[in-house]
Amino acid sequence: MAAQTIRHARSNSFPLPSRPNPLVSEIDEHLNRLRDSEATSTSSSISHKLNGLQDLYDCVDKLLQLPFSQQELAQEQNKGPVDELLDGSLRLFDLCNTAKDILLQTKGSMQDIQSVMRRRRCGEVELVGEVRKYFTSRKVVQKTIHKALKNVKGVETKRIFSSSNDHETKAMVSLLREAEAVTSSMFEYLFTLISGPKERSKCGSWASVSKLLHHKRIACEQAGRRDINEFENVDAALR
Repeated sequence: MAAQTIRHARSNSFPLPSRPNPLVSEIDEHLNRLRDSEATSTSSSISHKLNGLQDLYDCVDKLLQLPFSQQELAQEQNKGPVDELLDGSLRLFDLCNTAKDILLQTKGSMQDIQSVMRRRRCGEVELVGEVRKYFTSRKVVQKTIHKALKNVKGVETKRIFSSSNDHETKAMVSLLREAEAVTSSMFEYLFTLISGPKERSKCGSWASVSKLLHHKRIACEQAGRRDINEFENVDAALR
């Protein structure tokens, strides 16, 4: 859904002037690379995509620091689209914090399980108890992600167009909207990846723990596969 939004956003872009600012062209190149990478999205490529997103926003920040950009965006006729972009940026900032929180929570739960497994006198009851805590934490994470995905779609709001006649200003606003759309799509993919499988099973026996140990032994064999979802693998191993 988000990918379709990005593709449609490009068709509605304003034409760039004959001599655009080099930063505008660089931003456009980053956007093209990120859009092209969506067709081959895998869990193993998420780090590369996030690095690409950082490069995009480094250029966006440089563009917004230019005196021309600040002067044009401060014009009264651009108030509507600028307020819209600011609102979208705040939503994306909230999504960043949500992603950080759920990743830290998941990491903490896994570290607790690993700590128990490293103990020489680890008992079945203690380990199974930690596994149950993990799934309780996962349920909280999945509920948080479900809410976050609604906020991702909420970023896509009604577009307010600038009444400015300056083509470069319109092109800049258009690129900022595309950056927002690409970022929304990235968060949607990231949250879906972290959420893992929808089905839930109960874990309350040593058999499930033995299953985890088996998955740990074959982890190296799976490391070369590009379609592996590590979150889904852990959930499956603990069930």
